[in-house]
Amino acid sequence: MKRRKWAITIAAGFLIAAVFALGAGSCAVYAETPYKTYTVDGYGRVRETQTAYLAYETLTGFGEESFAEPGDMCIAEDGNIYVADTGNARVVVGNSEGELVKIIGEEILAAPKGVYVTDNRHVYVADRDAEAVFEFDEEGDLLNRYAKPDSPLYGDALSFQPIKIVVNDSGIMFIVCESNTNGIVEISPANGGTFLGYFGTNYTSVNLQTILYRIILTDAQRAKMVSSIPATPDNLAIDEKELIYTVTRGDEYDTLKKLNMAGNNLIEADAYDDVPAAVAAGNHDNIYVASQQGYIYEYNSEGELLYVFGGPDDGTQRVGLSTLVSAMQVDGRNRIYILDSDMSQIQVYEPTEFTDLLHRALYLYANGRYTESKEPLTGILEMNSMFDYANMAMGRVYYQEENYEMALTYARLAKDYEGYSDAFWEIRNLWLKKNIVPFMAGIVFLWLLWKLIKALDKKKHILDGYRAWKENSRKNTVLSNLFYVKYFMYHPIDGSYGIAREGRASYKASHILMVLFTGEYIINKYLCGFLQKTIREGRFEVFSDIGMIAVIMLGITLCHYLVCTINDGEGTIKKIYTYFTYSLAPYLFLTPIRFVLSHILTDNEQFLITMVKAAMYGWILVLGVIAIKEVNNYTSGETCKVICLSIFTILVMALLLFIIYVLWAQVFEFISAIVGEVVYRIGSRN
Repeated sequence: MKRRKWAITIAAGFLIAAVFALGAGSCAVYAETPYKTYTVDGYGRVRETQTAYLAYETLTGFGEESFAEPGDMCIAEDGNIYVADTGNARVVVGNSEGELVKIIGEEILAAPKGVYVTDNRHVYVADRDAEAVFEFDEEGDLLNRYAKPDSPLYGDALSFQPIKIVVNDSGIMFIVCESNTNGIVEISPANGGTFLGYFGTNYTSVNLQTILYRIILTDAQRAKMVSSIPATPDNLAIDEKELIYTVTRGDEYDTLKKLNMAGNNLIEADAYDDVPAAVAAGNHDNIYVASQQGYIYEYNSEGELLYVFGGPDDGTQRVGLSTLVSAMQVDGRNRIYILDSDMSQIQVYEPTEFTDLLHRALYLYANGRYTESKEPLTGILEMNSMFDYANMAMGRVYYQEENYEMALTYARLAKDYEGYSDAFWEIRNLWLKKNIVPFMAGIVFLWLLWKLIKALDKKKHILDGYRAWKENSRKNTVLSNLFYVKYFMYHPIDGSYGIAREGRASYKASHILMVLFTGEYIINKYLCGFLQKTIREGRFEVFSDIGMIAVIMLGITLCHYLVCTINDGEGTIKKIYTYFTYSLAPYLFLTPIRFVLSHILTDNEQFLITMVKAAMYGWILVLGVIAIKEVNNYTSGETCKVICLSIFTILVMALLLFIIYVLWAQVFEFISAIVGEVVYRIGSRN
């Protein structure tokens, strides 16, 4: 799915409305889901969809051992859950049934904030207060203690306060340290702990305003400014391919990163949360992110949002709602575990049938089994035909099967511009291979036909009727002024003189041009090619468009007339309206070309349309400026002044109309309230 350039932030407010209280509930298995599930469609809109995960249960401890401000957790391959029980200075291990298995690190750990378990059951604990990483074996015996690296590359002034940790198959540790803005600390177990450098460092972004301030301010003033330093990652995870996932608050679309071993980010999520707290790698190349408030996001491997659900606890302590998330994990059954450090509990979510089908489709498609993935995708679309991701995936499946017509259909349903472009390219290529010879023959035939007509006209004068009609049309004032538009386009100075001195100003011709302009605008807006369309399928706002164009043209004309009158301009309302409509001539001639190109070009060729648009708007601007100067008999300086004043006047008028609209809306609301009250009192008396 083509990522949208405009911001698609999924704010907490969208989902808070979905959290409703039905009374305090106990921690019961399969409790009623107290939240809704949302997704983002191809237009970037947040839409409700089927429940993706059910609130399954809540774990407040293992056996008789309760948690106290837990900071992290990790699920081992055998399904056991390792919890960094920060408040009790230990690691508690239990199974998915809530039974206690063992306790690790008592009387050794100080404040364990992060925990990770390797395939060989070695337990790594990031202890902030002890300023060390502890390694335990499967039985809980201490094997190694890794303190602050003694390498000068680490930074002598920096403390070593590890809070999160993951370990790859080679035993290399990736550690998030509190307040260390250099990046993730990478330590090898060789020689008792060798510092390898910083990994996945975040970058700072400085806006133009900050740059200007730093240029003009003194050293003392710059020292008081907030320094631009990169943010420290909040959490991290690792998958089977040893790709590292990080989340960092405040980094907007870089909030979620998928880092290869070179530290390069491989994705850009199309939606993000402002305060991410945890990240986890799924079993189907999918990615999970949890926010501090308890919202859970699921993405595919490309960073495209699949679901967002969950939410903050409103005081009812219902299963599935959290207060302060600090960690998340996913087990082999695709259950999601959310660690709530404030409530000292683990929320467990179980996928629904809808999500199981989606995961199966993801797995099959990722492994190149496209035909097999059609079955689960069909099941998803039977449950929700408007689930855009399933439509997108189905379109790409058909593309792999070389069924490009069906791929085009599903890509259009999903608003998948990239998939649509790829399928359309193949269809166009096949058409060209099949029809290129007849097409070229048709062009040659038309050329020969034109030559023949010219030859016959030279001998038999067969086009005399057309020439006579054209000559007579020049005697018709309205038609003559319409034909004059072409001359105005190519000779704007002489054309402006014609408007000012030769009677070329015409309301009728200008009205016709505005009708043509409005018609082309509406046709191009609603019927252009899919890749150029900026409005949702099936939505038509024709009357609003007509009204908008009429109001804008009327406002521009009147405001400009007022400014020209004050500044001794020679243009009347008729002349001003005429040269503004005549200046739109490039739009009338080039928009049909844009319209045709939008139906035959692929995504990689859209720059041609962009070039035509740039030329068109530039041409319109040049014609308008020259017309203002010549018709009003201004100098260049006076022209610039009048243009600036006209823009200012238009903005003032727009603001005035907005204020009037707001005031009228309040008056209307007040009158409606009074009428409602009167009707109510009359009804109550009867």
